[in-house]
Amino acid sequence: MSQEILIILGSPNSPNGDLGTISISRLNGCLNHYKKNTLILCTGGWGPHFNTSAQSHASIAKNYLINEGIPENAFLECALSSNTVDDAVKIRPIIKNLNHIKLTVITSDYHLERVKLIFNEILKGFTITYLSVESNLPKDSFDAIIEHEKKAIHSIEKNGLYY
Repeated sequence: MSQEILIILGSPNSPNGDLGTISISRLNGCLNHYKKNTLILCTGGWGPHFNTSAQSHASIAKNYLINEGIPENAFLECALSSNTVDDAVKIRPIIKNLNHIKLTVITSDYHLERVKLIFNEILKGFTITYLSVESNLPKDSFDAIIEHEKKAIHSIEKNGLYY
């Protein structure tokens, strides 16, 4: 039997460490999917585009999940990454020596296609499923972020991944 590891991709929080709505939707997706004996890996360090607080985004996310009732011993080391490619790169050494694992990567609806491209490349050889949560963004924000994702995907398809 394989051990499931839920990987929650980071997203913005405020400078004082309050989680944004996208972060909360991803974390709630984790809570809804979590079962006893599942392991959890939170991602996200610091970066001007998503976290300028004193704490890493991953530690803020982990604290949220613990406050919601997930036991501290369910957590693997955090991946202190700065973007989606860095998420996959920094996850690899944390999980590489674990046996019989299956990964469930949790991200937002708008981000799923790019995440699959990146994770299927960098974490080739691992069993990966993807869980997309609804972002609940206003239409204009959603449309703008979809445009950003299309450009990022096009860039990966044209230039490959650098990691």
